[in-house]
Amino acid sequence: MLFVTEGFRDLLEIGDQARSDLFALDIRKPPPLYQGVVEVTERLDREGRVVVPLAEETALAAAAEWVARGVRSAAIALLHSYRNGDHERRLAARLRACGFSYVACSAELAPMIKIVPRAQTAVVDATLGPIIADYVEDLGRALDRDRIWLMTSAGGLVRAREYRAKDSLLSGPAGGVVGAAAAGRAAGFDRLLTFDMGGTSTDVARFCGDYEYCYQQRVGDAVIVAPALDIVTVAAGGGSICKVEDGRPRVGPESAGADPGPACYGAGGPLTLTDVNLLLGRLLAEHFEIPLDTSASQRAGNAELARTGGSDLDTLLWGFLQIANERMAEAIRRVSVQHGYDPSGHALVAFGGAGAQHACAIARELGVRTVVVPGDASLLSAWGLRAAVLERFAERQVLGDLVAALESGSLAEVFAELEAAALSRLAGESADGDGRVRRRIARLRFHRQESAFDVDAGSNGELGMIGDRFIAQYRTTFGDAPERAIEVESARVLASTGFLVVASTGEPAAESPGPAPASGVAFAGRPAPAGPPAPAGPPAPAPRRIVAFDRQRLEVAVVERARLEPDEAPRAGPCLVVERHSTTVVERGWTVRADPSGALILEFPILELPLLEP
Repeated sequence: MLFVTEGFRDLLEIGDQARSDLFALDIRKPPPLYQGVVEVTERLDREGRVVVPLAEETALAAAAEWVARGVRSAAIALLHSYRNGDHERRLAARLRACGFSYVACSAELAPMIKIVPRAQTAVVDATLGPIIADYVEDLGRALDRDRIWLMTSAGGLVRAREYRAKDSLLSGPAGGVVGAAAAGRAAGFDRLLTFDMGGTSTDVARFCGDYEYCYQQRVGDAVIVAPALDIVTVAAGGGSICKVEDGRPRVGPESAGADPGPACYGAGGPLTLTDVNLLLGRLLAEHFEIPLDTSASQRAGNAELARTGGSDLDTLLWGFLQIANERMAEAIRRVSVQHGYDPSGHALVAFGGAGAQHACAIARELGVRTVVVPGDASLLSAWGLRAAVLERFAERQVLGDLVAALESGSLAEVFAELEAAALSRLAGESADGDGRVRRRIARLRFHRQESAFDVDAGSNGELGMIGDRFIAQYRTTFGDAPERAIEVESARVLASTGFLVVASTGEPAAESPGPAPASGVAFAGRPAPAGPPAPAGPPAPAPRRIVAFDRQRLEVAVVERARLEPDEAPRAGPCLVVERHSTTVVERGWTVRADPSGALILEFPILELPLLEP
């Protein structure tokens, strides 16, 4: 049930009028998440001053009708409530007394300007909140509720009683980024590109001493206002359907899912990337967790080949592989190049069930020389839960001139108040009370611009340099910067129970005091779990298989990961390294070695440069 300021009944149906497909003639919008709308007689001006008082009784009369119909969850989104949330708070209290068991207030969830995303956030939270609350309640019956922490989209842990649905939507990929950062640091790398390739999609992010955040994400058709790790997702995974349309190969975005799954699952599924890797020899049926039907993959591949009119299946399969690799490489460029960072200065952490099969090819595409494959790479998102720390954000809309805010001291005051708020929220989370301010972030933009940049504010003594930092960051991204006044869009403070501090020189990280009390594990104080122990006795000769590399079929060694020892010399590719849940494809020119942290380190010592025509 949506309660909105009178006159704005159709607010979310109209939205921002952005079209997902600009040239589509037949627009089919999904139905709204809410069952009905109640217009509330009230109005605030843009400064939060009351123009029309809240007519509580009128709203409650309409609410009582919906309660009688069985509706128990409500979202409240009133105009300009981010400036003054009094009307929303008063209405929420009356709705709870009226019979609503779950009420989401937009000003509480997202105290930022723009009514459409703020209302969408409240509606999504009101839709999912009761479901998540029931799930947490079930956990609390089986476990100690006070010892349950849940992962947020921002990669931190929050007590169950403080968890909100709007913070949960990207928690799975966030766990992968946390695990990848921990595994990469345990292996000695601080500048990381995380590459999580699963069954239906690929999630990528950048990590350099700390996470990169975004504060609005589009999930389905809704824009959610909530802190989240800056993760880019593309529809390319092991289950992505590979097909020929109009004579051209295409990969995804459709996925075969788990049922019927890839053709090799034997349930009548289509040709997928899993089938492509299987037919090219880059995935071995005997090392897969479930039985695979190679003949079914062959039939599906031949059916797609027939649509091209060609006769060389390997060429088609290789084309599918290149399309998928380019799509995933482009996603990594979006979190690196588009933000002004050269990907070649990073290590690529490849995980997920299929990540290690494609990592070398994608790294070569990006100019990356080092790939880290953590132990139990397909389970790294779950392991990231153990590596996460408790954290809380505090945020505030500012919308003021930077110079004036610095001269008056108002920006320092805002940060001081946000620090106190974040630490206060964290105090109830940590049993040891060891919370500290980890980051102070100002979002800055030039006057008359809408997009803003995150700039680390540092301490109060460093606030005077924040404008210069913003201009330098702007020039790094766009090549130049206008001579224009700078505006503070918003300010945020992040408090947490511990983290690894990275020296600005790029030297190895030193651990901050304060373990994560939720897990008992410091952020990256322990390496990612290694594979199973090496078999006893003398090593057996590595078996050999025919595998496609660079459009050629080669006979290469198949090495069990458990037999690789950290003190061994690197092995030269091409070869396959197999383990229980994944296969690592080591391309030509790459070497692979076992790291004491439990990860595999793949390196390409000399990047090949394209030949110039004479």
